[in-house]
Amino acid sequence: MNNYYEHPHSLHDKHSANGHSQASAHPQVTEAVRNDAALIAAAPQSQTQYTCPMHPEILRDAPGSCPICGMALIPIAGTGEGDESELRNLTHRFWIGAALSVPLVVLAMAPMVGFPEPFGLAPRARGWVEFLLSTPVVLWVGWPILHKFWLSVTSRILNMYTLIGLGIGLAYLFSLAAVFAPGLFPSEFRAHDGGVGTYFEAAAVIVTLVLLGDMLQLQAMGRTSQAISELLRLSPNLAWRVREDGGEEQVPLQSVVAGDRLRVKPGEKIPVDGTMIEGATRVDESMLTGEPVPVTKMPGDKVTGATLNGTGSMIMRAERVGSETLLARIVHMVGEAQRTRAPIQRLADAIAARFVQVVIAIAMLTAAVWWLWGPAPAVTYALLNAVAVLIIACPCAVGLATPISMTVAMGEGARGGILFRNAEAIERMRDVDMLVVDKTGTLTLGRPALTDLEVDGIDRDDALALLAAAEQPSEHPIANAIVRAAKDGGRAIAAASDFQVLNGLGVEATVDGRRILVGSRAFLQQRGVNTQQWHARAERLRADAKTVVFLAIDNAPAAIAAIADPIKDSTPQAIDELKRSGVRIVMLTGDSQRTADAVARKLGIDVVIGEVLPEDKAKHVKRLQDEGRTVAMAGDGINDAPALAQADVGIAMGTGTDVAMESAAVTLVKGDLRGVARAAALSRVTMRNIRQNLLFAFGYNALGIPIAAGVLYPTFGILLSPVFAGAAMALSSVSVVTNALRLKRSPV
Repeated sequence: MNNYYEHPHSLHDKHSANGHSQASAHPQVTEAVRNDAALIAAAPQSQTQYTCPMHPEILRDAPGSCPICGMALIPIAGTGEGDESELRNLTHRFWIGAALSVPLVVLAMAPMVGFPEPFGLAPRARGWVEFLLSTPVVLWVGWPILHKFWLSVTSRILNMYTLIGLGIGLAYLFSLAAVFAPGLFPSEFRAHDGGVGTYFEAAAVIVTLVLLGDMLQLQAMGRTSQAISELLRLSPNLAWRVREDGGEEQVPLQSVVAGDRLRVKPGEKIPVDGTMIEGATRVDESMLTGEPVPVTKMPGDKVTGATLNGTGSMIMRAERVGSETLLARIVHMVGEAQRTRAPIQRLADAIAARFVQVVIAIAMLTAAVWWLWGPAPAVTYALLNAVAVLIIACPCAVGLATPISMTVAMGEGARGGILFRNAEAIERMRDVDMLVVDKTGTLTLGRPALTDLEVDGIDRDDALALLAAAEQPSEHPIANAIVRAAKDGGRAIAAASDFQVLNGLGVEATVDGRRILVGSRAFLQQRGVNTQQWHARAERLRADAKTVVFLAIDNAPAAIAAIADPIKDSTPQAIDELKRSGVRIVMLTGDSQRTADAVARKLGIDVVIGEVLPEDKAKHVKRLQDEGRTVAMAGDGINDAPALAQADVGIAMGTGTDVAMESAAVTLVKGDLRGVARAAALSRVTMRNIRQNLLFAFGYNALGIPIAAGVLYPTFGILLSPVFAGAAMALSSVSVVTNALRLKRSPV
């Protein structure tokens, strides 16, 4: 392509780079679990996939339990509608368990409040009634818990259900022995009628409370991807296809293919991604960008599937359909991101990996201490306190603390037009103190436009029409900007003849019998045209980062035009917000230093490096990192991809190339730099939420385990009943999930 203008900057210089990915695995994952990686690649996109919120490497094509921790699997955002059979099953079992546990508690508690024989039942008879009421609760209602306990033992992957199962089993088996074989117990354990105290109510109530916690947790987890589910429901099911004969037919969205012409009527949703070819309208794109003001669309403009057409009718050409649409890609990216781990989660993982073994050891030590030195009946105290330790120490809250907050944050970010590729990006975004930005397409629109046109002895409209006529055969971006300006103004463009590019400096053509020269000042002077009258004005335009084009008609100077890549309206506000938050901004660009300085002056950017080759951008980012900076890089082109991959956080403009988005950790759907400030704010509030969760979970266990073991008993006479331990365990997990859901109220 001939660069025949006095053009101080390169408009597009792109080359490719590969993206990167991350993976993580639990240290105790068996070979069967590791094979889930193959399932991920082979899974059909239309099939609902399920994963564990605590162990995202787990992938299944049906609901069930995590083989590592035993938690119920949840649907991955964007893979389809989740199966609620697990929740319905838990709910059904819970209500039956609650109905049987209430009379159990009444029978067990009555003697403690002055009713030694409730309903006329003697202690031994009461034990048999408690056995009949508790057995269905423990063996049928609690079957999912016992099954997970057994799997954890046989696979030697100890988890929270190992602790719960041990606690329930000890209480129930002790009570069975007390009812069926009381003679096995020493005399001090038996009452005057020979009966032994039972703990059926503890086993049954623990089962019921654990199921309640699982049920509430599953309901809350289902809300974490609500933002993505809302996006999925936005796509229309039908589209109006325009046939070759001009007629229209309504067809299912699945039958639309790239190249189809589609009619979008007023008030309808745009079916797929494409280009508008006829009509004029305004489109509400708030579902993707969060901006409430509709965007004007004209022929040639891009339109996005699932956005809402305004009052105008239009015809569009389908370009991206099915899984290739922006909406589908957003949902897929968020779904994949939610299955990644943040570095902060390593702390919780490291503790949880050995936590169960430590808790079992503490429970055994508790039982031994109470057996040897506790008051009579020592065995009872040993059993109850050991069970309380096992139940209250359930590490579910610790494991959920990080992934649940990350999942909510990713969903809310997507709803605000901010896509995080992985959990690490959210964590690292908080620490960014330097933002490196490309100019073209990031600070500017990335599409040159005619900004100035001064004429001498000719009508302005005529001058623009002649410029466009001479430039129309050219493919240069500057020529395209002039032609586009003429078309947008509704001017007819005449056909040019004898078109030729001369010396790489300009073009010459014949338009309506007049000889037209368009190009640089040197080109026109070479052809004998005196451009001195435009010299001062041309210098001022160049100092303002604009490209200057001269027009001569029949060898007489007629006009001067200026073309620039306009700064986005949102850029000044974005720069101001970032600077106020303490982020230092550096502009890297392949443009001339003079042009880069002019743009930087307008925006208040202090550090500007111009004339940077594409392959050197990553080196500049590396140099800043070597200085101890946490660097984010924002760009939109293929030439930005290596720097995006090198940066601590790569940020791609959603209006840019696919390669840039594949190389970046964060994508701003609208291409609005203000999204960087919003992403940083979301990162900070998310990490604060995670710290709250971890503090609550670790503090809960640090406080609960000693109390359950009985450290307060010698001084205050306080013991923690296994029933209360079960309630506290269930509420701890629900509290962590509820705290994470507060992120849904965070402004993005």
